[in-house]
This record gives sequence, C-alpha cells and structure tokens, in this order.
Amino acid sequence: MNAATRWSGGPPPPDRPPWEEAEDPTPSPPSGPAPDPAVGLRGARIRGLRRRITWRKLVTVPGAVVVILLLTWLYVSDTHLDSIARNSLSGGNVQLRLWQHIQLTAISTFWVLVIALPLGIALTRPALQKAAPAVTALANIGQAAPAIGLLALLVIWLGIGPSTAIAGMVVYAVLPVLANTVAGLRAIDPGLVEAAKGIGMSGRGTLAKVELPLAVPLILAGVRTALVLNVGTATLATFGGGGGLGDLITSGIQTQRMPVLIIGSVLTVCLALIVDWLASLVEVVLTPHGLEEI
Repeated sequence: MNAATRWSGGPPPPDRPPWEEAEDPTPSPPSGPAPDPAVGLRGARIRGLRRRITWRKLVTVPGAVVVILLLTWLYVSDTHLDSIARNSLSGGNVQLRLWQHIQLTAISTFWVLVIALPLGIALTRPALQKAAPAVTALANIGQAAPAIGLLALLVIWLGIGPSTAIAGMVVYAVLPVLANTVAGLRAIDPGLVEAAKGIGMSGRGTLAKVELPLAVPLILAGVRTALVLNVGTATLATFGGGGGLGDLITSGIQTQRMPVLIIGSVLTVCLALIVDWLASLVEVVLTPHGLEEI
C-alpha cells in the first residue's frame, strides 16, 4: 500500500519530501560578464541598416546602368564610324574625358562642402543670424544665373582653364548645401538644445553631439543634390577649357557624329545615376540610429 492509500485525512501530503529544499522563485542572475550596451547599440544599428539597404536598393540602379551601357556599346559597335568619329573615340579619349568629368565633380563638391557647411553653421549662431537672409539670397543669385552665362563671366575674369570651370560649379552648387544646413539646424527643437546645455554641455559639444546629428538627414539631402548638379554642370566645363564629357558632346554636335554625341550623353547620365545612388547609400549609413524612419 502506498502513501496515498494510507492517508486518512488532513491536508494532503507534500509533493516532495520535507527534507528537499524548495526552489527559490527569484531567478538567479545570469552568469558571465554583463552585456556591453555599446554592442547592443551596434547590433541595432546594423539591423536598421539591413532593413533600409535592401537588395533592390543595392542592385536596381547599377543594373540599370549596366543595361544602358551594354545597349550603347551594341549600338556603337554595329554603327559604321568614319575617320572623324574614330578619332574622337579612339586613343583612350573617352576614358580621359570620363576621368576629367569625375575629377571636376569631386573637386567642386569638396569645395562646396568646405564653403557651405561652416557658413551654414555660422549663420545659425546668434551672432550671425541676422546675416542669414542676405547670404542665402546671394547664394540664390549664383544658382539663378544661367550656368553657361556664369561660366562665361568667370572665363572673362579668371581666364580659360579647369580652375575656372570648378569655380563656376562651386558657385552654382553651393546653395543646396547651404540652405539645407541652415534649415536642418533651425528645425531642431530648442528644448533639446536647452536640455543639452542644462546637463553641462558646452556650445561646441551641443553642436557636435546634438544639433549636427539631428540635422544630418537634411544636410545630406543637400549634398546629394549638389553632387547631381555638379555632374550635369561639368558638361559645360568644355566651354571654359575644363575638359570632361562635354568635350565629346560638343564634338558630336559640331561634327554631326551621332555615336560621339550618344556616348558622351549616355556616360554623363550613367555617371549622374551612379553618383546619386552612392550618395543615397552614404545618406542611409550616416543617418544616426533612431532617425531612419523620420
């Protein structure tokens, strides 16, 4: 006969012998070192990047560019080229003009950032806030003027050469970065700035750790616009002796050689697409964690 059969009354017997210790309901702390918060933040950041940089974003634009270039190559290879067209396209001339175009775009964008970013930050500080409308209007005049007319004036002033073309491109593209920098910094909630100062941050610390990270999406949008503008404006550098793909375009127009014109135009379009695609990826990567969905 077991214990359940012998039991005759009273409270039921315990499920375990009394000499066995009951389990402590309080969970024991995890063994091993405490997790590093920085590791968790990096993991969340990586997961956010993977969610935003999808395979379609990585493949669509480069795939389209490859298709366009392939179709262009098939067209040119099936077209009879006379001596004038061959002279324009042979001897590494296409590669040289493409490289010149990339250099013009990169150098002009560098100077745009050097000028527009510090100036935009300065115009949002209390000492120079009143000068912001006048400076923005001056930059707006630079972009409102026709690019070819602006380049012609700079050629009269500075002479013919790549530096003149770069100067014109900088004047033409400085407005988007300047305006977006000012707008991004002014759009920040003043309460966040006051809270940062309230916990002891200096003015530079507040700018570097609070204001600029929050303004990054708008600033990068302006940089992206300036890059695409510079790719297009660089085609006019040929009129100032700057070279670039504009040489192929003007040569195709003047000599009435359609293959030369098409190659110069297609390469310019493809370069603009690739630059905009790369800028969009950089924009995703540099946007602080927590602002991706804003």
